[in-house]
Amino acid sequence: MIIYRTMTPEDVPFISRLEEETFSMPWSPESFLQMITKEDTRYYVAEEDGQLLGGCGLWMIAGEGNITNVAVAKDARRRGVGTGLLLHLMKEGDREGVTAYTLEVRVSNEAAIRMYEKLGFVSEGIRPGFYEKPMEDAMIMWKR
Repeated sequence: MIIYRTMTPEDVPFISRLEEETFSMPWSPESFLQMITKEDTRYYVAEEDGQLLGGCGLWMIAGEGNITNVAVAKDARRRGVGTGLLLHLMKEGDREGVTAYTLEVRVSNEAAIRMYEKLGFVSEGIRPGFYEKPMEDAMIMWKR
C-alpha cells in the first residue's frame, strides 16, 4: 500500500537523486532542506514498503498554491503515484486555506499534462523559454 506523508530530512538524499534523474536543472539537497523548514512550503513523498517512490512540493502564497517538483521514480510510473501525491498535496493545501493551485509544465510533457487535466487543471497560458537544458516553453496550468 502506498502512503503519502510529509517529507523529512532523511528523505532528501533520495528526492535529490530523483530530481537529478528527472529534471535537467534539479534542485540541490540544500535547497530541499531549506524548503522543508519554511513556514509557507510543504513537501510530500510517496512511500511503499519503506521505499520512496516520488515527491512533490507546494508553495503557499496568499491563498494560492504553486506546485513544484512533481517527480516519480521510473519504476513507479503509471501506477497512480503522481496522481496520489497531487491529491494528497491538494487535500493538505485545502486544509490550510489554499483555494487555487498553479504549476508550470514543459509543453512537450504530454503525460504530465494529461494527468494534470484529469485532476481538473486547465491551461491558462504559456511562459516562453521558461525551461533551459533544453530551452522550452512552459504551459501554465491552474485549478481554481
